[in-house]
Order: sequence, then C-alpha cells, then structure tokens
Amino acid sequence: MKITSAEFVMSNSQVKKCPASQLPEYAFIGRSNVGKSSLINMLTQRKNLAKTSGRPGKTQLINHFLINKTWHLVDLPGYGYARVSKKAKKTFQKFITDYFKERKQLVSAFVLVDARHEPQPIDLDFMIWLGEHQIPFSIVFTKLDKLKPNAIEKNIGHYKSVLLQYWEEIPPYFLTSSSKKMGGEDLLNYIDEINQSLTD
Repeated sequence: MKITSAEFVMSNSQVKKCPASQLPEYAFIGRSNVGKSSLINMLTQRKNLAKTSGRPGKTQLINHFLINKTWHLVDLPGYGYARVSKKAKKTFQKFITDYFKERKQLVSAFVLVDARHEPQPIDLDFMIWLGEHQIPFSIVFTKLDKLKPNAIEKNIGHYKSVLLQYWEEIPPYFLTSSSKKMGGEDLLNYIDEINQSLTD
C-alpha cells in the first residue's frame, strides 16, 4: 500500500469525542521516547504530520489522521518517561485504556519497542493487558539503524524468547528504522491486507 493522502482529523482526550465514522482504526503507542512520531511521519511520507520533539512525551492527546480516505491512523500518548505530572499521567492512562476498551472501530494496535534495549516490564505489562482484553496487536521494533546486523538478530531473538513465556505464538512484528526508511512498506502492506479482509 502507498499512502497518497494523510490528513489530520482531530485531537481529543475523550473516546466519545473520537470521529463518528466507521472506518477501521490502527493505533500506535509506545514509551514516550521510542520514535513514534518519526515512524508515523515515515509511513505517511510527511515530515511534520506527527509532531516530533527532543522532549519525550510530546503527544498528550488521542490524535486521528485520515489515511487514503479509507482508514484512520491513531497516534496515542506514550507511556513512561514523559515529563508530566503524576496527575497528567493518570489522565493519559485513563483515556488510553478507555480508548482500547471502548473504541469499536479499533482493528489493531501497534506497540512500538526500541530494539536497542532489553524487554522492558512497562512494555510487556502493556502487551499482557492488551492480550487480557483480547485486543489484537503487533510489535514494531524501532531504531534498527542504531544496531549492527548481529546485534539486531541477538536482540530480537532474546525478545522473542521472553514473549514466548507469555504467548504460545509470537505476535506479528516489524523491524523498522525511520531514518533509514526501513520496514514501513511491510507494515503498510499488513494494514492493507487486514483492510481488504474486512471488506471481503
């Protein structure tokens, strides 16, 4: 799939105020320094569609983007490390969980993980929460350009072994680098396949 149009629709902090359309939605979420905005900009081939910042935690609302007039990409606030108050974090947490529990248009989540690091409890806990609530998700490993090929193989292999402690099968996963424009095509083709299956 090639993205030919990407339009900002709305930002809000309440699920009930999300777009009323029945278009399928794909939500992107991860720790607040994982490179989510850069990935979204790479996928859409827009430099500033999602706001990037040197300061983690820039995204603080549910952001809807209309892609190719046929589906919504949803940019959700990052969890962990954001320099915001405890009260603000609690607010984020509530509307993130409300979104996943209540949003009927959600087809799948993409959980972004920095490929350079060991499996983090905060990421694993969130994936387990998604599984417990029967929310389909895939893992997107980011920042692959920061690793040498043998380190990539080692890190991903270790991550898979940890995941198998919780799941019988590894969730779908993608290897990406925003700066090298790597992995975006595979991810978009995956979304396209799901969208086509929804219309069959």
